[in-house]
Amino acid sequence: MGSPAFTELSTQLYGAPSQTIGPSGVTVLEAAEHFITATRDFIKSTKIPEEAYCVLPGTVAEELRQKVVPFFKNHPVEIVIDPALASKAAAGARRIRIRGGTSFSWMDIPQLIHHEAFVHTLTMLNGREQPALKSMGLGSPRTTRTQEGLALFAELITGSIDLSRLRRIALRVKAVHLALEGANFIELFKFFLDAGQNEFESFQSAMRIFRGGDVAGRIICTKDVVYLEGLVLLETFLLKAIQAGKTEYTQYLFAGRLTLGDVITLDPYFKNGYISRPLYEPDWAKNQPCLTAFLLYSSFTNQIQLDRVKLDDFSSRGF
Repeated sequence: MGSPAFTELSTQLYGAPSQTIGPSGVTVLEAAEHFITATRDFIKSTKIPEEAYCVLPGTVAEELRQKVVPFFKNHPVEIVIDPALASKAAAGARRIRIRGGTSFSWMDIPQLIHHEAFVHTLTMLNGREQPALKSMGLGSPRTTRTQEGLALFAELITGSIDLSRLRRIALRVKAVHLALEGANFIELFKFFLDAGQNEFESFQSAMRIFRGGDVAGRIICTKDVVYLEGLVLLETFLLKAIQAGKTEYTQYLFAGRLTLGDVITLDPYFKNGYISRPLYEPDWAKNQPCLTAFLLYSSFTNQIQLDRVKLDDFSSRGF
């Protein structure tokens, strides 16, 4: 930690903002800048006010218990408060940690349920219950991109994500780029502050970039690149799988900690029963008709260029 080799290894494991997202030709940084620009016009009207962040960690933990414990009926999952946690939450197979010493909004609760519990905890539990390939229950950097993409997509399709969070994920990619270019901790803190985050969250966001690195810049953790890249790849993968008639691929994703490529490679072993189908699945993944409709509609609306549309067009053209 704290050496140039740390950044080099982090880039090998998680990538860098300059890399392209699959065959699209679009870099992760370009995607992030698109979301940063696109959200700028909407953030003022949709931003959650500071006074809404009044939910204490104990309340969040109890809300999670009410949803999570009954869902994993055969596997006890503990919800605990961790004062030293840098992120808002962290999930394992049997324990979900909630950051103490801070306040949450009510919007954070469904995000944590669908992201941490019904993806991260769920896939780890399912993987551990595999009869033969129990390594599917182990987390590793190779599966992080798919895990985070799946978790963000779960927030998106369940209506649990808010614009501030989507913007925050894009800002972190930009921050990784700035730090690789030499920006130090204070400069990143000011970057997040100028982007609309409060002082506490700006500090936490900057701290994420420099974990294991050097606050002077260039030596950083690039893990935050995978969230946005994972989301784009995951949505594209699901749409292509459904188009190809491989609807079972959605289910496979929850059988353990896998990459998108693993799903294709291991398909014969799911079919012959060597790998078991998941014990637990979120409701949205089971509802293939709704999932398909969501993916098809979003793929179309992504082609609409908002900068070419004016509100007056709807009255002047008689819409």
